[in-house]
Amino acid sequence: MKSISNKLASLLLTAGALLGSAAHAVSDLPGGPAVRQLNLAPPATRIAEEQHFLHWMMLIICTVIFVAVFSVMFYSILKHRKSLGYKPATFHESVTVEIIWTIAPFVIVILMALPATKVLVAQKDTTNADLTVKATGYQWKWGYDYIKGEGEGLAFVSTLDASHRALSDNGAKGDIPDNYLLKVDNPLVVPVNKKVRVITTANDVIHAFMVPAFGIKQDAIPGFVRDTWFRAEKVGDFYGQCAELCGKEHAYMPIHVKVLSAEDYSAWVNAEKKKAAAKADDPSKVWALDDLSKRGEKVYAANCAACHQPNGKGAGPIKALDGSATVLDADHARQIAVLLNGQNNGTMPAWKQLSDTDIAAVVTYTKNSWSNKTGQLVQPAEVLALRGK
Repeated sequence: MKSISNKLASLLLTAGALLGSAAHAVSDLPGGPAVRQLNLAPPATRIAEEQHFLHWMMLIICTVIFVAVFSVMFYSILKHRKSLGYKPATFHESVTVEIIWTIAPFVIVILMALPATKVLVAQKDTTNADLTVKATGYQWKWGYDYIKGEGEGLAFVSTLDASHRALSDNGAKGDIPDNYLLKVDNPLVVPVNKKVRVITTANDVIHAFMVPAFGIKQDAIPGFVRDTWFRAEKVGDFYGQCAELCGKEHAYMPIHVKVLSAEDYSAWVNAEKKKAAAKADDPSKVWALDDLSKRGEKVYAANCAACHQPNGKGAGPIKALDGSATVLDADHARQIAVLLNGQNNGTMPAWKQLSDTDIAAVVTYTKNSWSNKTGQLVQPAEVLALRGK
């Protein structure tokens, strides 16, 4: 028995050592979470710095009050207990004491409320923004539209990097990158030292746009518009996540904000506008089946596979596309309408933000993948004709 116990203890120690070394393999992520982080994220904005001050100020005040009150209480209990011969006083009230313990807490609360109110008011002041971006929450990705300021007109969807999703699906084995489950294909890019207003809304369920280093967290609610703002004071990469439990892929909805210098931001805007112009498709263009299917495969992997699975089989309440009557139907309008308008009270969200060509491509792909060998081809012009209906 003793030999078995020793072997078991040895195995446990070895496993602990391996787990410990694995934990140490991940380093702090600048602009994101730190290993064994206890405090708030290092601030990158003035608002975040003020939040740090409020956090520590109130913690210290509450700790001092806690220690003082309980010290007096325990001192009184120990030094004036019956066993030492003390007898209880027989007074009813003291006007002086009543005034002190009414005024003192009132003064303390006011001293705490004044700086807190100042920061809260500043957090809500979204006027005079240099750049306005709309952040739309989708299950499970973010859409960014540059509405006002330098970069106006740019729009893209930000999705978790496919390699990180694959790593998670395989049990996160092997080398884990420091930005695990925070890497995206298209980060939100903003200039340094500029006031950025973020308008939040959602396409399906409630999400929340949160970047701890900026001190911002704003709910994104379907049918409503909320806003917040930040002014990053340093260049670099900063990370956040959706902070509302929005469904089974909630953990795969990161936020990556890349802060650039004014010159680098202008260069990025010019490059992105050139890319957008190059990608602009003529909806009247007639595509070949193979070309459109290849494009649709990429659109499906980026936007649809998370729910409907790469094999098109779906999962749980998510309907399968492989063998679906809607997908197999020769009436293309049925499936196009689902993508444009959604269905089942948002369980299947609307995908109007995709271009006519992308929607035509993904519909064509699903109609000709897995067991769905229909040979049907959906042209962008069909999507354009139904978009306004």
